[in-house]
Amino acid sequence: MEPSARKAYNANFTAKKYNKFLADINKDLQNPIAFRVAETPVFLTEDFRDKLISAGNDIIATIIQPNFKEFTERAIPAKWKVADENDHPHFIALDFGVCKDAGGNIVPKLIELQGFPSLYGFQCNLADIYRDNFEIPSDFTVYFSGLDKTSYIDLLKKTIIGHYKPDEVVLMDVNAPEQKTAVDFYITQKYIGTPVVSLAQLEQEGRQLFYRLNGKKKSIKRIYNRLIFDEIDNDPHIFDKVVDIRKSFDVEWITHPNWFYRVSKFTMPFLLGDYIPKTQFLHQLKEIPADLENYVLKPLFSFAGQGVIIDVSRNDIQNIQDPENWILQQKVNYEPVVKAPDGGVKVEIRMLYLWPDGDKKPTLAINLARLSRGKMIGVRYNKDFDWVGGTLAFMPAK
Repeated sequence: MEPSARKAYNANFTAKKYNKFLADINKDLQNPIAFRVAETPVFLTEDFRDKLISAGNDIIATIIQPNFKEFTERAIPAKWKVADENDHPHFIALDFGVCKDAGGNIVPKLIELQGFPSLYGFQCNLADIYRDNFEIPSDFTVYFSGLDKTSYIDLLKKTIIGHYKPDEVVLMDVNAPEQKTAVDFYITQKYIGTPVVSLAQLEQEGRQLFYRLNGKKKSIKRIYNRLIFDEIDNDPHIFDKVVDIRKSFDVEWITHPNWFYRVSKFTMPFLLGDYIPKTQFLHQLKEIPADLENYVLKPLFSFAGQGVIIDVSRNDIQNIQDPENWILQQKVNYEPVVKAPDGGVKVEIRMLYLWPDGDKKPTLAINLARLSRGKMIGVRYNKDFDWVGGTLAFMPAK
């Protein structure tokens, strides 16, 4: 972490500034944001920034292999397989923990990855609000690949809207206004003009899908998909009440729902590199490691850390009924590298890529960071702490 920027930030931090910062985030929103935003951003050194870029490049090289679809076919649950899959994911998110290696060096270690959108709109807005309220070095940026705010939003438009009109593309989630990430939906709408709709608002006529804008029926050419099937899995009759989006329609998916499963924990055992923890499918495990305290057990098809077993025992492994749907992953020990006024805080950095149609490979665009003092990263594990929550990383421009 960059020490001089951290020292200056902490010296100038006040609770009054933080409260003003939160007020600015919630300004003009229908409801206050539903997740905690941290008191501070992260400040990266050039060296650590470059390690993150290198780690990401290794993973992207696997995802763009011609046979990637072939070896990830089993990742898609049969009941959630959606028709008309395209050739590549439009969004890729790589989560890296900031850790210490055996030599005492601070390094990134891959935690998870997903072929699904993250807070691409909110993070852009958040960077501006941090700058407006706190002391951020003027030569630091949150963007990669030579992007600035203008070119980033242009790339976001190219990815989501493509050659269509903004009102022909809808941002869709199951109950969009009620989602914790709804703030991102409406900021995205402000930046690129895509309407926000819920699953139940989709209307079908043959192979065509429609939504209503100010009472007028509008044709949908693309769906910017924010729906995760886990959220409707508890309702076996959901598609008796709404359009069955698994079927074939004259609509493009940005990104297609199948990529949520292909680029996921399922991909981990296929990855190699200095920043990838050893990961095995449980059903391919030849021998249970003697040092199980150095491993975590993860279900392939779960969301937001649910079902993860941190303190693994032999019985845990032997009692798994569907080992083909679990991975055993070498434990990643976060290093508390962000210095809060009262001690160190752990950090995870999400590298966010955009891959519009027509581009040969994804572009590393922006980032998201999360600060934690709990046993795991995530809201439910950090309820009683401060200097934790969602944030982003500033770094020297490259």
